[in-house]
Amino acid sequence: MEWIVLLSIGLAAGTIGSLIGLGGGVIIVPALLFFSTYTGYLQTISPQVAVGTSLVIMIFTGLSSTLAYLKHKMVDYKSGLIFFLGSGPGGIVGAWINQTLDMRTFNIFFGAFMIFVSLLLLVNHKLKPMPLKAENGIHRTFIDNEGRTWEYGFQPVIAIFIAFIVGLSSGLFGIGGGSLMVPAMLLLFLFPPHVAVATSMFMIFLSSIVSSTTHISLGHINWQYAFLLIPGAWFGAKLGAFINMKLASKTVVHILRLILILVGFRLIYQGFTG
Repeated sequence: MEWIVLLSIGLAAGTIGSLIGLGGGVIIVPALLFFSTYTGYLQTISPQVAVGTSLVIMIFTGLSSTLAYLKHKMVDYKSGLIFFLGSGPGGIVGAWINQTLDMRTFNIFFGAFMIFVSLLLLVNHKLKPMPLKAENGIHRTFIDNEGRTWEYGFQPVIAIFIAFIVGLSSGLFGIGGGSLMVPAMLLLFLFPPHVAVATSMFMIFLSSIVSSTTHISLGHINWQYAFLLIPGAWFGAKLGAFINMKLASKTVVHILRLILILVGFRLIYQGFTG
């Protein structure tokens, strides 16, 4: 029964994470804690081990979905590498903070922020784009599968700072960081939804390597669970990428908003009851 539960968790996490660019940690971490604490299906593990194990899985989820998106030329890997300059160091800091932080208070505020971001996505079409200076801003053009041309871009310094916060949350919660990065790419940098998701998964792949390495050094990995989660997460990531490319851009945003609300309320509940 244990291996069935873990394969199922991995499949669900890979599919949902790849579909909307979250990475899947929002499924893995609470699922591991739930099944290990409230059922007899899994051995009891600490939140630190759940986070560390989740980040190992994020490496394979990120790689699998990135390879799928690369085939359709949806990954802006140049922007992803710039974001990684912030998310990599942030992941290391988050992993170390994970050992000592009062998670209850942080969960409440982080959950409230997730809900706030989801509300921003309701009015994102009314927001004015962040002004870009031609001399130092990075600009991109993308034509989606609906024939629509997207103009987007960002200031590298601002992007690296945001990515650092994303990496910190990834190392801290084991959630991959896409729940912050994708809305930032949509709202601040005007990324096309499909490109935002695909590029987020590429960044998650890179930052998860750094974050998980730190957690490995701290002994926060349950390798038995990791090896059983990986197959489901790998194939789930490919399935999520396939579904994403079949959906309209607005549908991807709607799914992202719903997931953010669910994640937000879950974190708030965890903060009050943990």
